[in-house]
Amino acid sequence: MPKLIVSIDGVVIKEVELTKERTSLGRRPYNDVVIDNLAISGEHAAVHLHGDQAEIEDLGSTNGTFINGHTVKRQALHTGDTIDIGKYKIRFLNEAQRPDFEKTMIFKPGQLPPVVPRPAAPPPPISAYIRVLSGSASGREVDLVKIVTTIGKPGVAVASITKRPHGYVLSHVDGEQSPALNGKPIGGEPIALHSGDLLDLAGTQMQFMQR
Repeated sequence: MPKLIVSIDGVVIKEVELTKERTSLGRRPYNDVVIDNLAISGEHAAVHLHGDQAEIEDLGSTNGTFINGHTVKRQALHTGDTIDIGKYKIRFLNEAQRPDFEKTMIFKPGQLPPVVPRPAAPPPPISAYIRVLSGSASGREVDLVKIVTTIGKPGVAVASITKRPHGYVLSHVDGEQSPALNGKPIGGEPIALHSGDLLDLAGTQMQFMQR
């Protein structure tokens, strides 16, 4: 099934499966994909689905819609295409368009087949949770079961915690206030989290705990 993977500064913040004939993107809350950022128009763009084919249409946005770096008004989408809207990058993936890699391989006389390396053993599973230390939700614990968990107050301070193969990282996603980690504001790059780290997000204190 076709889907959109939305990211900012290299951090994935949401995945959206395209199940409707028309999927709208924009800042207004009634859009199918809401991107709360002033660089995004209220109704910015729409993805039209026709069977296994998809195309994107710019809805007269202020800052434009770009495909692989080129501005477009309406254009067909192919798996792997990158849609640029403001600072956000939206990756379009469509399994129906993936090439078939399981074709028969033909070897010349005397040619040996390639050696297929064994897959490395998967790392042991890791898990973590956030414990709220202040405010009305003080004492609440939130398990970080998703690949990306978004926390904060939209328009004020929004951060994401992303699960990676060897740990978790914290990133500033949106809002004027930058999250603080152990008393220091984080910059624009994702920063690794360690068990016991203290987070401050728009005045709410939280603690990252890893099992």
